[in-house]
Amino acid sequence: MKIADYQLYPVITSNFKLDGGAMFGIIPKTLWERKIASDRLNRIQMVTRSLLLVNGNTKILIDTGNGDKWTEKYRKIYAIDTESVSIETSLADLGFGAEDITDVICTHLHFDHIGGNTKNVNGKTVPTFPNANYWMSKVNWNTANAPSEKDRGSFVSDDWAVLAENGMIKFIGKETQIFPNIDIVFSHGHTPGMILPKIFDDKNILIYCADLIPTSAHIPLPWVMAYDVQPTVTINEKQQVYKDALPNNWILFFEHDFNITACKIQLDGKNYQIKNEVNL
Repeated sequence: MKIADYQLYPVITSNFKLDGGAMFGIIPKTLWERKIASDRLNRIQMVTRSLLLVNGNTKILIDTGNGDKWTEKYRKIYAIDTESVSIETSLADLGFGAEDITDVICTHLHFDHIGGNTKNVNGKTVPTFPNANYWMSKVNWNTANAPSEKDRGSFVSDDWAVLAENGMIKFIGKETQIFPNIDIVFSHGHTPGMILPKIFDDKNILIYCADLIPTSAHIPLPWVMAYDVQPTVTINEKQQVYKDALPNNWILFFEHDFNITACKIQLDGKNYQIKNEVNL
């Protein structure tokens, strides 16, 4: 799919699983399991799905997934699979290498969104994309570097420390347009200062939903995660996105949905639901 001057490529970077109860908060398992099955440990199957935007020499990657800097203990806890699929192999399948990436937009600094920012080489943590600027929210940076007890386990400094040391980080402090036809929308319900890139032209608008709407099962307004620091804010932010998305036929891009990459939505009475899937 092409929007403005960007060719869009979904990029699967890992398979993994998280607890279904945590992923759906107050929604009972009897309801959410109709949409996503769980394993014997109550975990649901998900992916980390990045989005690559290519415009000539400019190659922008939105989020980088779990990465492969994991001990066997945590690979088992989260069922992280970077053997069958990884960020580097998926880019290679598209004909690109890590050196080709000019910019990485980090929606927020949770490990399953930016773990692929860096990698281990001979026992040393180095940037995965040596020629890239890494764009981050200043608000979320501050949160990640002074996390609450609730959020401490979601942030791993190895995902960004070497980038800061090498002067590779560009901070975003407000809603703005950081590239032509790419707006930055802020969201604060899941974590303070999460950014949602919106790619647009006069025919199409796509919003990268990150953890505001992590899967298509999370489209209903009250279906929000227990991971969210302000669940009611998440609901209000989803509602605002839908108010814009519905009349303007936006495409919602899902970072964690195992089966559905993107869709458009419709309103059936009071309920938002999938109108049609969109293949990029």
